[in-house]
Amino acid sequence: MDSGLSAAYWDQRYRDSNTPWDIGYVSPPLQHFLDKITDKSLRILIPGAGRAYEALYLHQQGFDQVWVCDWAKESFAYLQKQAPDFPAEHFLMGDFFELELEVDLVVEQTFFCALPRERRADYVQKMAQLLSQNGKLMGLLFAAEFTHAGPPFGGSEAEYRDLLSVHFEIDQMALAPDSIKPRLGRELFFVASKKD
Repeated sequence: MDSGLSAAYWDQRYRDSNTPWDIGYVSPPLQHFLDKITDKSLRILIPGAGRAYEALYLHQQGFDQVWVCDWAKESFAYLQKQAPDFPAEHFLMGDFFELELEVDLVVEQTFFCALPRERRADYVQKMAQLLSQNGKLMGLLFAAEFTHAGPPFGGSEAEYRDLLSVHFEIDQMALAPDSIKPRLGRELFFVASKKD
């Protein structure tokens, strides 16, 4: 079975509308964090962006330095339709691990959990590489292991803290009090600052 680490796998998921992680809008914990950002020039990356509700929301709020990365071409169709003026050069089609850019904030939403477990340390290292000196990684992570084969793959707070601590100071990590009802008590909201 395909582990999920291929463009063909994810394209097929979108074509089949087999996207149970997709809630159709910005997850409340992420929106509440994004609403506190006043600097509209912040460079923001959303990896594994899928339909990119976060990017659309930021674009509508006047942020013009937002990039989305995914290797499933099908996933970008929604953002392109909803925001035809979203800069074409900010659609990064391809492998996240090969990205070459510098950003100030990375928004994590169902990307980490889609990666095979053996890529988790690589994920943390790549995030540190992409972020500017005072950059932050922010988002949601599943707060439980799953009994089914992934993706998605679950995990624990202890595991995430251990992984992130190599390159990041963890500013915040706790169960999100404002998750959507089906995920309440099952996802961790976190903010991590890149170490000097």
